[in-house]
Amino acid sequence: MPRIVKCGLIQTSMACGIDETIATIRSANLDKTLAFVEQAGREGVQMLCMQEIFTGPYFCAEQNPRWYEAVERIPDGPTVKLMQEQARRHRMVIVVPIYEEDGAGIYYNTAAVIDADGSYLGKYRKHHIPHCLPGFWEKFYFRPGNLGYPVFQTKYGKVGVYICYDRHFPEGARALGLGGAEIVFNPSATVAGLSEYLWKLEQPAHAVANAYFVGAINRVGTEAPWNIGEFYGQSYFCDPRGSFVATGSRDRSELITAELDFDKIREVRNVWQFYRDRRPDSYGALVAP
Repeated sequence: MPRIVKCGLIQTSMACGIDETIATIRSANLDKTLAFVEQAGREGVQMLCMQEIFTGPYFCAEQNPRWYEAVERIPDGPTVKLMQEQARRHRMVIVVPIYEEDGAGIYYNTAAVIDADGSYLGKYRKHHIPHCLPGFWEKFYFRPGNLGYPVFQTKYGKVGVYICYDRHFPEGARALGLGGAEIVFNPSATVAGLSEYLWKLEQPAHAVANAYFVGAINRVGTEAPWNIGEFYGQSYFCDPRGSFVATGSRDRSELITAELDFDKIREVRNVWQFYRDRRPDSYGALVAP
């Protein structure tokens, strides 16, 4: 029998204005997201991921120390604890993007991975941190990730995570494939006029090169402090052949779901033996300074 896993992506617009307190902003956005988590539970979703920094705005559009207050600990912070309860209740694997403080005053752009029994499996920290792009002042807020490219064995399959700007770098995408990932989730916050033409090119290419599924998530709408572009939604799943399985709207908050046949991974790898035919002995230049 095919190994079908029903997966979901949540894309949303901001739930309130940014002039509210950090606590109010977090609460409003959590409430909005939880409505879609409930929908996912009713629809039998087994793996779920939401967008980058989903508990607030894309605050990296400005340099304002106020946003340091949005950090949480992992796994002991309130958002991860809440999502552990949701995962346990719905028997659902949940990937939770969080602005993390590591306990030593160092901040990261992170995603926690929670198994279907509510247990915390680990986290991925975003490796590639943009700075020079207008409106992407991420090095003001985040350190580059330092936990490698972990793959998490969950109840329903092996999950990898890549976060937003990471998707422009094929090296980590390959590392996740070599680690055994069957699906890679990429929570993002990306705007029209900058990367939209790449949105449906790069990640299907990663899926093909590594023969796994990709779930790409983007937020929707316009928001402060990012007032110069539109988050264009269009979250999607693509399969190991690079074909689009399900795609969200451009401008609506919604849950996107797809039933993915994980047996297709082996089927595609039996045809395209990219891992067998690799030449790591010749790739030294890729890691040269």
